[in-house]
Amino acid sequence: MIGRLTGKVVSHEADGGVLLDVGGVGYELVVPLGTLGRARPDETGRVTLWVHTHVREDALALFGFADASERAAFRLLLGVSNVGPKIAVAVLGALPVDELGRAVARRDLGAITAVPGVGKKIAERLLLELRDKLAALSPAAGAAAGPGAGAIAADDAAERLRGALTGMGFRPGEADRAIAAMGKNGQRAGFEDMLREALALLAK
Repeated sequence: MIGRLTGKVVSHEADGGVLLDVGGVGYELVVPLGTLGRARPDETGRVTLWVHTHVREDALALFGFADASERAAFRLLLGVSNVGPKIAVAVLGALPVDELGRAVARRDLGAITAVPGVGKKIAERLLLELRDKLAALSPAAGAAAGPGAGAIAADDAAERLRGALTGMGFRPGEADRAIAAMGKNGQRAGFEDMLREALALLAK
């Protein structure tokens, strides 16, 4: 299972595919529109993409994302019935994680049905099934729910962060160690900063 790749993008395809050169090996990945712009290249021009490996009986496909939260949102989308990789990529290409979080929190059916390939029934299902799940990934979802929604106590913040990390595939023990390493000062920061700091600790 491939979880993350770092290399240079050597070609782009019209269908959203990219060829990533990693140490002389070319990996073909499908990425949502805008992902490469959000992935920050290092001083040598290499980018790091968080990877979801999608296995079917007849194929193995790699999907690349700018960060762990984008990949986690993709996996949440795949968990919705009748939503496959093609629709999930289209949704994240039209609505990056924060925008998707706001649309779901506002129950903005129009924003979801504006995504190519997403009809009213699938959009309604996304709004129904993603609201609580996306709130753990996107601070925008909580902010859209009402004033002061982001002002959470340290214990609640730690629990929310733990849920987000385990939802991304980290083990509960790993999540607990990252939260403990951040300490109370880290838990007083905004949720997005907390998640970013926790992911940086887990990447070491």
